[in-house]
Amino acid sequence: MAGKVILLNGASSAGKSSIAGAVQARIAEPFWHVSIDHLMGAGILPRERIRSGEFPWSGMREAFFDGFHRSLPAYLEAGNNLLVEHIVETLAWRDRLLDLLSEQDVFFVGVHCPLEELERRELARGDRPVGDARRDFETCHLHMAYDLEVDSREPPEANAALIIAAWTARRRPSAFERLQQERA
Repeated sequence: MAGKVILLNGASSAGKSSIAGAVQARIAEPFWHVSIDHLMGAGILPRERIRSGEFPWSGMREAFFDGFHRSLPAYLEAGNNLLVEHIVETLAWRDRLLDLLSEQDVFFVGVHCPLEELERRELARGDRPVGDARRDFETCHLHMAYDLEVDSREPPEANAALIIAAWTARRRPSAFERLQQERA
């Protein structure tokens, strides 16, 4: 049996990881928490060689994200439920997800945060290039529709409760299905 997806989309530093962790700790079914940050943190990329310029990130970036997107159906088809945190940067990425996950139960959650707070968090973290949060803020919600939208200034546990309640009561057509219909 294929798994289910709760996909959290929001800007860098919006609080997606904290919310996903709170959902995972409370939801009645087992969900894997999957993100680009987890892959980066696991050391799968030759980061030092990218930093040195030996391997230009610009030449690797699209294949990296394409591989991430393509991995999601494999996890789902094996029967795993996924909490995916992502930054859907472009219409092409959104459409790729619509294609790859077309046969899946997908619940889209928009994670919102005011720009000033995103930039404050980005500086406090110190592990992101300054400006990523602003770029994401301006683009990540442009091509999306959501089953639920949350404000990440609220505590992660409160947002998790909202997400779980909305996911449990989800109706058809989902935002994912509406986006597929609009595109067709």
